[in-house]
Amino acid sequence: MASLSRRRGAGRSSVVERKNLLTVCRFSVKTLLDRSCFETIDDASPEFVNFVSILEHILSHRLKGQTTWFGYESPRSFWDYIKAACSKVPHNCIRSIESMENVRSSRAKGRAWMRVVLMEKRLSEYISFALKDFKTTRRFFEEGAIILREEAGLLADTLIGLNTIDFSFCLKGEGLDDSCPAVIDYTPYLKFTQSADSISSDEEEMRTLGSSGSESSTPDKTATAASIFTEQSNLVSKCKRFEQKYRMALEQKGYLEELVRLREAQLSEAVSHNKALQQSLADTHLSHTLEKQQLEYIIVELQNQLTVLKNNDLRSRQELTAHLTNQWPSPDALDANAVALDTLLYRKSTGEWEEKSFQSLEQLSAGMSLTSNTQGKEETPSLRGLCGSLTSVASYKSLASLRSSECLASPATEISSPGVTPS
Repeated sequence: MASLSRRRGAGRSSVVERKNLLTVCRFSVKTLLDRSCFETIDDASPEFVNFVSILEHILSHRLKGQTTWFGYESPRSFWDYIKAACSKVPHNCIRSIESMENVRSSRAKGRAWMRVVLMEKRLSEYISFALKDFKTTRRFFEEGAIILREEAGLLADTLIGLNTIDFSFCLKGEGLDDSCPAVIDYTPYLKFTQSADSISSDEEEMRTLGSSGSESSTPDKTATAASIFTEQSNLVSKCKRFEQKYRMALEQKGYLEELVRLREAQLSEAVSHNKALQQSLADTHLSHTLEKQQLEYIIVELQNQLTVLKNNDLRSRQELTAHLTNQWPSPDALDANAVALDTLLYRKSTGEWEEKSFQSLEQLSAGMSLTSNTQGKEETPSLRGLCGSLTSVASYKSLASLRSSECLASPATEISSPGVTPS
């Protein structure tokens, strides 16, 4: 029973502590919003000092210690959690906080971070981003912590209202000293509100006291004093109600203005992104259209070239066939033993060209043999090319076997001197 009661007591104290911190944080935000309507919020404002103390208590609620190599847990600050969970926030200030020279301890860096993000109007953004990293949050906090509860999301929504305040801080002040503990002042939020029944009972009591203490006074004076007191109390209560309504309306106005500003920023960003996508789509469509037209033009050009090449090839084949047909006479008109050679015979002994005509291969062979015998045997005989007009394949085969020291050339070629000296 004792252990059960202790467990229940610990659970109740944890719930009450969470509820108190969240309620006081909400009141502190409202107080800051009210104060910002009349003056600038800086490090010296008691409302701001109380707010950062409350926020530090919330971020440090049931924060796990860091386990050492020897199994001991050393206490750590909420800055370690913020540094791990918010490292991927776009354009974050964590690196600049880490590089500050006058801020060395972890708690001082956490306090400097709170001031920087308040000036940047991004405190709610950082808290929301950290809460989304549930794995890191579970690693840093124990069960029952405010950060692990559903109320943490409401806390991030409450902090959005602070984006309407223009904060001005000095990051070298005494507020960053880690030796100063974060103490919450609850007195500004402990206000007693008198009910209407209590007010009426007080008025009745005042009338009774007034009538008993002033028996000598006239009834008119007593009634006048009672009516004046009643009017004053009514005016005070009305003034308080109007003031409360005005503050609520002002808070709602600031919250709605900040919400509208955020939605407008998101809308403008979405519109610009949509325009960029439409422009990119139009450019892509235009480039695809141009590429398609270019490919169609290239295909047409290639088809035309292919048609021209086919026509040229057909024409060349026809011309070649006709040429070959015209070059070779018909087989009936050919005599296998007939040959007509009009050649130029180069004599090596005289160094002159001599034109002769041979009617057959036998005459050509006899003439060349005679010339070879008259000139004598050469030291190094060599083959000479035969150029002329052959009228049969048999003549060509006979002439290919001839060897002579003389050169034969076609009479159609004009030769002034031998091109190559026979060896």
